[in-house]
Amino acid sequence: MQNLSLRLKTIFDLIPQNAKVCDIGCDHAFLSIELVKSGKAKSVIAADINEKPLKKAEENIKKAGVENISLRLCDGLSKLEKGEADTVIIAGIGGEVIWGIISRGMEIVANKDTTLILQPTTSPEFLRKNLYENGFEILSEAPVEENGKLYSVMRCVYSGEKAKREEYFYFSGLVDPKNPIGKKYIEKQRDRAYKCMAALCTVENKKEELAFHKEIYENLWRLTADS
Repeated sequence: MQNLSLRLKTIFDLIPQNAKVCDIGCDHAFLSIELVKSGKAKSVIAADINEKPLKKAEENIKKAGVENISLRLCDGLSKLEKGEADTVIIAGIGGEVIWGIISRGMEIVANKDTTLILQPTTSPEFLRKNLYENGFEILSEAPVEENGKLYSVMRCVYSGEKAKREEYFYFSGLVDPKNPIGKKYIEKQRDRAYKCMAALCTVENKKEELAFHKEIYENLWRLTADS
């Protein structure tokens, strides 16, 4: 897995064995190639909205000499048919963009046979909240630190049961604070809440927002203090 970054290796490890994968935003297809080359995936649809990365992906696939990878130029899940994939990867973009892709492709992913592997670069709380409120469940999260940045890779399925969690949960998710990287991830989220508190504390008509971020901060502080 020499071409895979730590972040991509983490995603790789969460893919079920013998999966039929669709990698949305495949970039240079390094992950797609490794999934097929290793035998972990039966097939991969490497999709991207832009022609340039798909062209590079095609070159890399030919160079690697692997089969069972098809390229698809499309916006999110727009050209994926039902049953073509049982595992969908959406990684390396913002949480709001990820949710937009999911919400537009509900006919593909809103079933109990499809695993979602999601890795937001920003707004993970927005993504978690929308997943739970629209019938998805997060089964596990793996924290990653790479190039000075902290991420969480989520493994999700559609349960059909809409749920509402405490607001602070959407910031920490299932990340384990006893894991050293997990603790750093939650501390990062805690610090975001603190900065919002600091910005709002002198604004008279923002008391409700201040109270919201204060509650987030206190709960995340408790999580990290207890670990």
